[in-house]
Amino acid sequence: MEVSGDSPAESNKSKSKSKTPRKPKDAQLLKQKSPAEFFADNKNIAGFDNPGKCLYTTVRELVENALDSAEAIAELPVIEITIEEIGRNKFNSMIGLANHERVDEALYDDFETDKAREKRLAKEARFQETQAKNAALGKKVKAPTAFKPTKSREASYYRVTCKDNGRGMPHDDIPNMFGRVLSGTKYGLKQTRGKFGLGAKMALIWSKMSTGLPIEIFSSMKGHTFSSFCRLDIDIHRNIPHIHVHEKRENHERWHGAEIQIVIEGNWTTYRSKILHYMRQMAVITPYAQFLFKFLSESPDKNMSVRFARRTDIMPPAPLETKYHPSAVDLLLIKRLIAETSKQNLLQFLQHEFVNVGKSHAERLIGEMGPDFSPKMAVKSLTSQQIVRIHQLFRQAKFDDPSGDCLSPAGEYNLRLGIIKELHPDMVATYSGSAQVFEGHPFIVEAGLSLGGKDVKQGLNVFRFANRIPLLFEQGADVVTRTAVKRINWSNYKINQAQDKIGVFVSIVSTKIPFKGTGKEYIGDDISEIASAVKTAIQQCCIQLKSKIVKRIQAREQQERKRSLNKYIPNATSAIYEILKEMSSSHALKRRRYEGKDAELLKQVSTQIVTEGTLREKLAQHVEQVDYEMALEYATQAGVNEEPREDIFIPPLEAEYECTELFSPIFVFRLVA
Repeated sequence: MEVSGDSPAESNKSKSKSKTPRKPKDAQLLKQKSPAEFFADNKNIAGFDNPGKCLYTTVRELVENALDSAEAIAELPVIEITIEEIGRNKFNSMIGLANHERVDEALYDDFETDKAREKRLAKEARFQETQAKNAALGKKVKAPTAFKPTKSREASYYRVTCKDNGRGMPHDDIPNMFGRVLSGTKYGLKQTRGKFGLGAKMALIWSKMSTGLPIEIFSSMKGHTFSSFCRLDIDIHRNIPHIHVHEKRENHERWHGAEIQIVIEGNWTTYRSKILHYMRQMAVITPYAQFLFKFLSESPDKNMSVRFARRTDIMPPAPLETKYHPSAVDLLLIKRLIAETSKQNLLQFLQHEFVNVGKSHAERLIGEMGPDFSPKMAVKSLTSQQIVRIHQLFRQAKFDDPSGDCLSPAGEYNLRLGIIKELHPDMVATYSGSAQVFEGHPFIVEAGLSLGGKDVKQGLNVFRFANRIPLLFEQGADVVTRTAVKRINWSNYKINQAQDKIGVFVSIVSTKIPFKGTGKEYIGDDISEIASAVKTAIQQCCIQLKSKIVKRIQAREQQERKRSLNKYIPNATSAIYEILKEMSSSHALKRRRYEGKDAELLKQVSTQIVTEGTLREKLAQHVEQVDYEMALEYATQAGVNEEPREDIFIPPLEAEYECTELFSPIFVFRLVA
């Protein structure tokens, strides 16, 4: 009997032939990301976590850029910020997309299925039945809860416009200033408002991701007869600007500044309070600026406009770029400084590229480096090992601390005016500390403390500023909040932490703010130098307020004494007058003789020249006189005049005047030539 089929050997052979031979895996290709692509993928780092936060951060970046631009030319800032709500139909027309009605309702996430509807109706029926039973038993009936539809994920769009009176931007630089990430004019060792150096670039990236619409820039520099208009977006993968329009236009009005318009996805409803708080706190720290904030909605009843008026024309001096302190550099920075320096030898390099290194100090450092170093050796010929030796010596050697001359704090005068302008407190105290140092970077801490005021909640209200910008998020972990809550014993200063309306304002300026977290929204309390300076500044304000509170308590007690004395005047005068009448009758009957002033007084009583009403009037005058003398003594001790003081604000000077300014912590004196 024959069995058809292949033998086992042939079968194995055929199987081996049928298998496709494996190809060796190709080596994985290296990929690169442009800076723009990196921030687009990690937008939360720059504060663009969600649509609401994106709207807030866009406003913040535009406002801070506008302030920097105006301050750069010593111009009092006038900034207008407008948020315009754009409905879906208007947005579709802007991008050329026809409106389309829903065809299949079940595709949408806000669609209610039959089963869900039945479940909802059954729940409502049970609730109504329970309500009827409670009403029959005389029990309290709960208010019916409104039906909450499924939350829609439909996007909301807004046009954000920011206009300023700053220096404007050079025509040819506009594309790169907005369309190339990590390019700008603020890089260097200097006190700056920005956190990442992104500015409006991150807003443009978010606009590209959420709407696809370009940004529009109008700009004109002071003294130019033309203005620049540029419409562009960004090529995220190549990190270069994609220019739609870039042209010069007539500038008949000789306007200078910038106006930026950008359309983004956002959420005004959830971040409305944050944006308004930001604008209010910015008005506190920059009282020399004028802000006009507008929100325009499709519903006119939702429109709003808030003006934060200028209160002073005194601007802080512009911060200065400084050199690096030897204790604050690393190997990479030393190599970059060597590559960029114009100095030829090592001695000149140490003298001119680092702060607080004089010629004699530099020579001593070079002598300590070893025999391989000499003052005249070419700095660009240093080997990697020699650079490591320089770095090691920098970390071990002793250097003078850098001064705070390069910093530009708000100043006690401006901080006090800002607090008074926005909060209208009953009491306010300010303090500005001297420059201190951490890790080779100078910093200055200023503090303000207020009691009472408008729109201030009971308890501690902490307002934090870093390089003169408000910090609104992650407050609980911040060094200012922790110091105010845990390290200050408020009762020692006659302040009730739970019941009083306490405003704590702390501003920190530095060439390097030690932010914590990816969003750079708070300053950690692990740096002892900053934590100690913050505590000292708040305590100094507390001491000032304590003296005012004690004097106010004394004045209140004095008023209470006066009120008590006036209360007993009728009874006292009645008793005294009865005694005088009895004494006058004894004197008349010669039972007892009185002489001099006593006899004269008794005679006036008997002849009704002095009556009970006269005594009451004289006693009231005496109480008033004593009260006046005590008040005058109190005013003299407090250092104030008898007349009530009024707030005086210096008006802006005209251009033809020249003046010399003398600064004090609480006032500015101008001598007009």
